[in-house]
Amino acid sequence: MGYRAGEYDVIVIGAGHAGVEAALASARMGCDTLLLTINLDMVAFMPCNPSVGGPAKGHVVREIDALGGEMGRNIDKTFIQMRMLNTGKGPAVHALRAQADKFLYQHAMKETIEKQENLTLRQGMAEDLIVEDGVVRGVVTKTGAEYGAKAVVLTTGTYLRGKVIMGELMYESGPNNQQPSVKLSESLRNLGLQLVRFKTGTPPRVHQDTIDFDKTEIQPGDAKPKYFSFETEYMAHSEDQLPCWLTYTSEETHKIINDNLHRAPMFSGAIEGTGPRYCPSIEDKIVRFADKPKHQIFLEPEGRNTKEYYVQGLSTSMPEDVQLQILRSIPGLEKVKMMRTGYAIEYDAVVPTQLWPSLETKIVQNLFTAGQINGTSGYEEAAGQGIMAGINAARKVKGEAPVIIDRSKGYIGVMIDDLVTKGTNEPYRLLTSRAEYRLLLRHDNADLRLTPLGREIGLIPEERYNKFLDKKERVDAEVARLKETKFRPDEEVQAMLEACGSAPLQNTVDGTTLLRRPEVTYEMLAKLSPAPVELTEDMKEQVEIQIKYTGYIEKQLLQVERLEKMEKKRIPESIDYDIIHGLATEAKQKLAKVRPLSIGQASRISGVTPADLSILLVHLEHYNRVTAAQA
Repeated sequence: MGYRAGEYDVIVIGAGHAGVEAALASARMGCDTLLLTINLDMVAFMPCNPSVGGPAKGHVVREIDALGGEMGRNIDKTFIQMRMLNTGKGPAVHALRAQADKFLYQHAMKETIEKQENLTLRQGMAEDLIVEDGVVRGVVTKTGAEYGAKAVVLTTGTYLRGKVIMGELMYESGPNNQQPSVKLSESLRNLGLQLVRFKTGTPPRVHQDTIDFDKTEIQPGDAKPKYFSFETEYMAHSEDQLPCWLTYTSEETHKIINDNLHRAPMFSGAIEGTGPRYCPSIEDKIVRFADKPKHQIFLEPEGRNTKEYYVQGLSTSMPEDVQLQILRSIPGLEKVKMMRTGYAIEYDAVVPTQLWPSLETKIVQNLFTAGQINGTSGYEEAAGQGIMAGINAARKVKGEAPVIIDRSKGYIGVMIDDLVTKGTNEPYRLLTSRAEYRLLLRHDNADLRLTPLGREIGLIPEERYNKFLDKKERVDAEVARLKETKFRPDEEVQAMLEACGSAPLQNTVDGTTLLRRPEVTYEMLAKLSPAPVELTEDMKEQVEIQIKYTGYIEKQLLQVERLEKMEKKRIPESIDYDIIHGLATEAKQKLAKVRPLSIGQASRISGVTPADLSILLVHLEHYNRVTAAQA
């Protein structure tokens, strides 16, 4: 017999990367919040790669930070290496990536949660949801404890009916030999939610002292690292970074894998779930790219106080004996000792087209889902959804409208719109190519895009907001000053241009015209004409990017304006697509399934044509006229 164990505004189930952001956001917005996790020792655990960031993912971490989330601050406190990637390319694809001390990362996050007001962290396995009249009312745990809630956020990661697969060996398990969550999966099915089976994998871990680093290439961190959080000041431990190491698979590696494919669950039919396209297993890579003689393998330390190394690029579900053969066929790993075996894990995920853009389910009111349960892969994608689900659950409790980030305002917006509008038939990973406005969604300007929203929601404190306004003011003032500043073809200017390989000036020009030359940097102009106020490094970077790319940025802003017109054309939830004359059958089915909230969202549904949109617009005009007349 169950017992009533407590009443909360918001309950978050699962304390992985999505769950911690959801719980912290809800609590910081003033809601009494319960964070339930199967194991307190696994809060914010990194079961796969010990890193945060990278292309598109790093942008998301900065967006989480700009909204007032925790991931950026936490990795800045606990990183062992920081690198800016793609620096040889344009600013739209610059991406920060950090190696984490995975143990410090989870301990620091747990400490933050334990200190947070309005937030209770409890160990317990949620097995059932209490739902009355289509509205979620609480949660029941394995021990029979009932917790009442006004809203519930599910962030169960890969635990739902989790099954670990290693060659012929299969057993029910969450990641890293944790308990799986079986009954909650049944509860969701019984509520009418459609679930799919996905798979992800992780590589073996090896002992540092058994690696021959002389046969590998060193990959050091940046000499002067940048940070994920806009609040982080330069830290001394930045100079004490640990390197990663690069090696490659060999001809022998490929032979071992090909000779043992009959034992690979990926190819023997033992794995039902669909795996991630952009993070394939090594056996999948060898088969799919048979013409490639070698593949990159990165050796990454898991922390400062451990000898464990993560073998990035060698994700596998091969049997244990084959994994050791594969490892020892790689240069530098000939005598390596394996500390943990790689494995594949299958789990249940919710079909994300069953969600509104707020991440609330369409079937059960006040029930939100975030992270890998929504079919995504990656800590950053999970955390990005987590903060939005936490914000929207808290706002639902308070009777406020949901916050939905447009595709033109953030990668978080791109990801959520992709999931709820298009769905996904494989674990979804964010890529810069998924964002049509990626020149606007840069790593460097996440604060300018989203801090005002974070402040409005109540997650950005006044002191931080005032600092942000000061930065914005200084950047705007310096851009305006350079427009007015004239540079004449005098000796000093011509010498500067000659030194950087740029053509000499023929006439007097303003600073913005000069700075648009590819070879000219802001620092060069600042030496000739210093700013009247002090600018930090990131302010200078902002001035340079805004001026250099102004033409491209203006072009994208015009595209966004057109998109906004379509987004403003709202579609009522109650609309019946079956009665709209002239709509194609496929369009009716897809529109009824997704139930888009605007013409903009409808236009992104696969199978809805421009002709269908025209018919829908005509019907909406008629619908709105009739509704107005009835009112």
